[in-house]
Amino acid sequence: MGRRSYHHGRLREALLTAARALISERGLAGFTLAEAAKRVGVTGAAPYRHFADRDALVAALAQDGFTHFNAQLGRAWDGGKPDPVAALRRRCEAYLDFARAEPGLYRAMFGDAGPARRPTENAAARTTFEDLVRSTVEVLRYFHAPEGDAETLGVQIWAMSHGVADLMLGGHFSDRPDEAFHVLGAGVAALVEGALRASLGVKPVFPAF
Repeated sequence: MGRRSYHHGRLREALLTAARALISERGLAGFTLAEAAKRVGVTGAAPYRHFADRDALVAALAQDGFTHFNAQLGRAWDGGKPDPVAALRRRCEAYLDFARAEPGLYRAMFGDAGPARRPTENAAARTTFEDLVRSTVEVLRYFHAPEGDAETLGVQIWAMSHGVADLMLGGHFSDRPDEAFHVLGAGVAALVEGALRASLGVKPVFPAF
C-alpha cells in the first residue's frame, strides 16, 4: 500500500486518532510517534509538521480528552439537580464511564500527570478540578456544613475516582463490571460523611495515618 496523502488539518486529526488507539491498546509507555505515523500510513517525518515530539502529540490528545471529559461530567452534574447528592453520584458514574469508553484519552490525560501537573498550561485540566470543587461546595451546603474543606474533599474524591478508574482499566473489575461504581460510590460516601462529621467536631473512630 502506498503512502497516503493528507490535507494539512486531516493529518493532525489522523495522528491524534492513531495515538488514541495505540495508547488504548498498549498503554502510554508503549506508544511512539513513529508507530502513530506508521498506523496512519505516512512517513516517519510527517508527524513533525504538526507536533514537535511524542510528548506534544500526547499533550494535544490530553487537551482534547479534557474537553470531552469536562463536557460529559458537566452533563452528568446537570446543575446539581434534583439535589447535589444525586448529581455527585451521576458525576462519579460519568467519570468511570468516560475512562471505560475512552481509555486512550484517559491515559493520555492522567498517565504521566503532564497536563494535570501543569494547570497553567492546560485550562481544560484546571477546569476539571475547579468544577469538582464547585460540586463539593454544593454538597456541603446541602448539609449546612462549612465550605472551608471543599477543596480538600475535592482532592480526596478525585484521588478515589482515579484510583478506581485505574484499577478498572487494569482489568480488576472485568468479571464484575458494576462493582467499580459500587466501590467508588461507597468510597465517596465515606469521604463526604467524614467531612460532615469533621465539620461538627466529631472525633473520627479511625484516625488519619
